[in-house]
Amino acid sequence: MAPEARLKAFLKTSATALCAGVVALSSFSLGAEAARRHYRSHHHHLPELPAAPLRALPYPQLPLPLEIAGAQYLPLAWADVKGWSDDDHLAAYKTFRASCRPINAQTGAPEPKALGASLSEPCRVAKSLELTDDARAKTFFEENFAPLRISRLGEPDGFVTGYYEPVLEGSRTQTDVYNVPVYRRPSNLFVRGYKQDSVSLPNKGPVYRKIGRRKLVPYYDRAEIEDGKIAGRGLEIAWLKDPTDLLFAQIQGSARIKFDDGGTVRLNYDAYNGYPYTAVGRILIERGIIPKEEMSMQKIREWMAQTPDGAKELRRQNRSYIFFREVNLSDKEEAVGAQGIPLTAGRSIAVDKSLHVYGTPFFIEGELPIDSERAKTPFHRLMIAQDTGSAIIGPARADLYFGAGQEAGRVSGRLRHAMHFVMLVPKGLDPTARGARLPVPDPRPSEKIAKLFPQTEPAKSAAPAAAVAPNKSETVAIAGPVPLPAPRPVIEPVREPRRHPKSRSHPQ
Repeated sequence: MAPEARLKAFLKTSATALCAGVVALSSFSLGAEAARRHYRSHHHHLPELPAAPLRALPYPQLPLPLEIAGAQYLPLAWADVKGWSDDDHLAAYKTFRASCRPINAQTGAPEPKALGASLSEPCRVAKSLELTDDARAKTFFEENFAPLRISRLGEPDGFVTGYYEPVLEGSRTQTDVYNVPVYRRPSNLFVRGYKQDSVSLPNKGPVYRKIGRRKLVPYYDRAEIEDGKIAGRGLEIAWLKDPTDLLFAQIQGSARIKFDDGGTVRLNYDAYNGYPYTAVGRILIERGIIPKEEMSMQKIREWMAQTPDGAKELRRQNRSYIFFREVNLSDKEEAVGAQGIPLTAGRSIAVDKSLHVYGTPFFIEGELPIDSERAKTPFHRLMIAQDTGSAIIGPARADLYFGAGQEAGRVSGRLRHAMHFVMLVPKGLDPTARGARLPVPDPRPSEKIAKLFPQTEPAKSAAPAAAVAPNKSETVAIAGPVPLPAPRPVIEPVREPRRHPKSRSHPQ
């Protein structure tokens, strides 16, 4: 064979072998099909290689041990939970045990959330424990739960606000003084997936107004309702003096209305009109009316009382509107939360229902202005998730319930603070134990492969590197960083002068 022909054959064979190696190596990170396409795009003149089989996983696909969207967590020892020993654990235990009643009565599949049905085991234990001292209550939580520091991804702390149950003056009938209606849910309000007579419709998602049998349109917003769109239909439960009173009752989700004759009506959230909640306090901050560091519920009330026209416009910026239902509670009982049980002042919290399960204990620690507006009162308390709210969004976000009345309103109205959150995870869902079953990553490539495909910083290497072969007679191209290996450079053969066939010294 002539030198030119031998050189062409050698180059063709070497290129094919090298490209096949690139395909096999690329399949490690890119997948066989992606590497095969890369190979064909740069060497279309070479013969087609067979597709590499899909790489079989050496382990099953297992769920993560504990997965809460947008959250980061850190397992702790009880000794590392600041303020844990200083709390009233018996009070927390009684509140937790109240949440266990509906948990123990649950049937069917568990909720598709991080804790799922794992609270059923500590609740089963608590059902038979009538504890009367703090030490035993503390031991119960330590034996049945593991502490897990939790916060939003990328943030060190959680965030808390406060809420309460307003006590308002009202009338059973409309008068010149009491002329602000408190509405029950209209019969033409419709939520997909729920019957129109269902108790406590969801506070998120679309809500429609049913026209006839089939036509659905968005429900009226706050401005339309205030302008009388549903007036005169017998939906009025009571009448209040001030539209600001109604606004804050709707923000809190419950209220007590005291009448002139000494009677009282208790109201709880029943439905909303489908529009997202807009915080009027944030609007006042954005407009420069009230500084952020001075913002409180009392400041909003004072501004609205001094600026009636501005108050009307500001209320309508929050298009969300809440409808109430009457509940059979005495004045001595607390408001009922979304879990369906009476809340406990100072121990119940509202959480993001899309992420958390009712009954979950959260230890919240930090400083809050409890004693006064500028006070830094140490707060380290085990709270139980028993309620929710449309503005409560995130894995470490809570609304602290402070009870009923003006003082509870003053305290809760000035809370907007970052706090440490520790979620108590049932031992049956121990992240460490479950994490031990997770598969380990694949082993690193061999040393030989690693040398051929070095992991270099893209910014520091503008072009693929080259290495000298052991015989130092030829240069071998080395691909850039995986997963995009560079093609082998084209080596032009050295052309020799053509000789007449008769001058060949050896037969072909």
